[in-house]
Amino acid sequence: MLDKIYTPAEIEARLYAAWEDSGAFACRPDAGARPYSIVIPPPNVTGSLHMGHALNNTLQDVLIRHRRKQGCDALWQVGMDHAGIATQMVVERQLADEGLDRNALGRDAFIERVWNWKAESGGSIIRQLRRLGASADWARERFTMDEGLSAAVRKVFVELHREGLIYRDKRLVNWDTHLRTAISDLEVEQREIDGFLWYIDYPIEGSKNKHITVATTRPETLFGDTGVAVHPEDPRYADLVGGAAILPLVGRRLAIVGDTYSDPERGTGAVKITPAHDFNDFEVGVRHGLAAINVLDASGRMNDEVPEAYRGLDRFEARAKAVAELEALGLLVKTEPHRHVVPHGDRSGSVIEPWLTDQWFVDAETLAKPAIEAVERGDIVFVPKNWEKTYFEWMRNIQPWCVSRQIWWGHQIPAWYGPDGMVFVAMDETEAADAARAHYGETATLTRDADVLDTWFSSALWPFSTLGWPEETPELARYYPTDVLVTGFDIIFFWVARMAMMGLHFTDEVPFRTVYIHALVRDEKGQKMSKSKGNVIDPLELIDRYGADALRFTLASMAAQGRDIKLSEKRVEGYRNFATKLWNAARFCEMNECASTPSFDPAACSQTVNRWIVGELMRAAEAGDEALDAFRFNDAANGLYQFTWGSFCDWYLELVKPMLYGPEGAERAEARACAAWVLDQILHLLHPFMPFITEELWQRLDATRTEALMATRRPPYAEALRHEDAGREMNWVLRLVSEVRAVRAEMNVPAAARMPLLVRGAGEEHWTWLKSHGPSIEALARVASIARDEGVARFGCVQAVLDEVSLILPLADVIDLEAEQARLAKEIARLHDEIGKIENKLANDKFVSRAPPEVVEEQRERRGSAARTRARLEEALASLAG
Repeated sequence: MLDKIYTPAEIEARLYAAWEDSGAFACRPDAGARPYSIVIPPPNVTGSLHMGHALNNTLQDVLIRHRRKQGCDALWQVGMDHAGIATQMVVERQLADEGLDRNALGRDAFIERVWNWKAESGGSIIRQLRRLGASADWARERFTMDEGLSAAVRKVFVELHREGLIYRDKRLVNWDTHLRTAISDLEVEQREIDGFLWYIDYPIEGSKNKHITVATTRPETLFGDTGVAVHPEDPRYADLVGGAAILPLVGRRLAIVGDTYSDPERGTGAVKITPAHDFNDFEVGVRHGLAAINVLDASGRMNDEVPEAYRGLDRFEARAKAVAELEALGLLVKTEPHRHVVPHGDRSGSVIEPWLTDQWFVDAETLAKPAIEAVERGDIVFVPKNWEKTYFEWMRNIQPWCVSRQIWWGHQIPAWYGPDGMVFVAMDETEAADAARAHYGETATLTRDADVLDTWFSSALWPFSTLGWPEETPELARYYPTDVLVTGFDIIFFWVARMAMMGLHFTDEVPFRTVYIHALVRDEKGQKMSKSKGNVIDPLELIDRYGADALRFTLASMAAQGRDIKLSEKRVEGYRNFATKLWNAARFCEMNECASTPSFDPAACSQTVNRWIVGELMRAAEAGDEALDAFRFNDAANGLYQFTWGSFCDWYLELVKPMLYGPEGAERAEARACAAWVLDQILHLLHPFMPFITEELWQRLDATRTEALMATRRPPYAEALRHEDAGREMNWVLRLVSEVRAVRAEMNVPAAARMPLLVRGAGEEHWTWLKSHGPSIEALARVASIARDEGVARFGCVQAVLDEVSLILPLADVIDLEAEQARLAKEIARLHDEIGKIENKLANDKFVSRAPPEVVEEQRERRGSAARTRARLEEALASLAG
């Protein structure tokens, strides 16, 4: 017998271990079934499960379990990313605690230390994903630094270099002066800070008293200025274009150029151009042939390109000194407070410098063209489709991709330098030495490039490198291209686009056919979760409190396309209650001996109520399948919720109680078998969303079962199960009961009170249904009897309309009519006032423009809900008044 109380903590670890030990998560390439594959967005080896991970992996697991239930050979390829900078920082902090640093340790010893950390402490997120119920093929787990994946990385680098698509160049990069490495745009956090705007006079060449005034937030970079830009159509500076200004503090001649980058409406309309320290200035410099002078070193200190008094100063010290000197020279016109956005390293927290340096770059523009065409042709489809616009916008404006990083942990670049700086790119040192010997005519001493590759470079190969590429493995042939990628919008460019580029270039196939972009998980007020706000919700704590199934179902049920999830603990608690409802329904069935019967044929049911629930089950299954095929996770989850809680638990089990409690016979046997069959199908359908409770019930309700639910294919549903006639009949009966219940609730009728139900306008078909289901209607609607209405006007009757049928409830002897009328009038007045206040607030332009969008939307929802309630109560009052 099932326990009285469902306790997820007791069953989850046990079931998961059993699944994993049995190999239930493994793909089955020899099964002959249709393959279906998803690759996990590899979590960082340093990561821990947050709510975004919980959503992303829940949705992937729903798809994988759903396809398994449909009989597919499903592969969920799992693994982790080595997370170059993040991992190196973790280990460096450990060394610092021991009074060591990586330079003292040496590269080889440091790398060994990182591998040791990874083996002992890394990858805790993988263990946490198991707690979520993720059914990935753990036996195939990969790591971006595995030897096989490393070989793929080297091959891609070497081949792209040979094709001229990887090259070394001096360009601007995002430079982290604390970590002393280039970083990607994704690792740059834009922070709004309070600073200053300094207006500086630059003397005009050949004129004693004439100046051009520029405004800047970074006076320390003026030492790298090589030009001044004004808009070519700005009449204020028309006579200066083509001339020159003199750089204060240095004396360098600066060309004054006309360029549309300069905005006449901002500052003075004149912009100092520092090509080596600003991305926009770099492009202006390229257009006008201006020199690029780097005035900072890797640590953010002034280098030897600046006047001697500034050399070695920290950039911010140099700023203060330059401002003071400009003021002393009378060249500082004014200083204004200025709030502006400044890039910071998301890990180091330091201000990021655009820095001119030698790096390795990928010709992303060339690689992007086939990836753009793949989406245009529909070979890759984005869901929701609007994300294609974002993809195209990024890809059509793509810049060279800097792939080198000045750290030690990662894929070391397979490039060796000869004595004269000649570079030899090869798969290994032996191959490089052979190439050098052929070039020099003798053996040469080679030095390997110390840089490693951007983490996104190796993860761009993830869909095919994890399947064994560059070897032609059976897995690659069977599971590539993958079916769907589930990911967040923030890495469409950094990961999705790069996988598309690399996949098409090296396999001639798209890496995935569909990209499902999920939204953000926010707090219940719609605010983004952050530690500083103190509103972070820990998924592991929710699992501890309510169970993994409750969290999973909450996330799936709220995953509407294009809409962020407003998560509250109350929602998770509510779906825990849903799990409890399912458990109690199963326990009720067990207590009434509703056992699975192999001979039961749901198409052959004789009782209308049984034929109805079978048809409703089929329709719920079809709707759920259709929703999941379209990645409408919320529709699939909510449809199954409504069927399970409403149709099965609240209606069907109540409707069949007379049969279950009645004498032994054909009716009772059919009711038992039908209830058990429908419950089994519910377990099949809910399993992708709620794997633990469904598996536990599957095994506990029938001890003869030898195969786990997750490994059991969901049976197909024949057309004969539709039972449209029973559906039309029973759904009308249930609508009638609901109408009567609504009237009772609105009129405050005591639960124990019974009154006759008078029916007017019922045709023969409806009257036949009323007679056939009379006992059920009387029990569920709490009415004493059902009779035709004779059309005589009665005082104190309340009327509801169901299609062409009028339902009349005499309430004069049941409730205090005057008191009820007063109560309804008072509640209507209260709602009227509430709606008025909300409408006044929404009519206030200041409120609508200044309040957070989620607050405005909440007010609109409150107004709509109150208006609907008021309308219903007004109908009730009018009906009561006669």
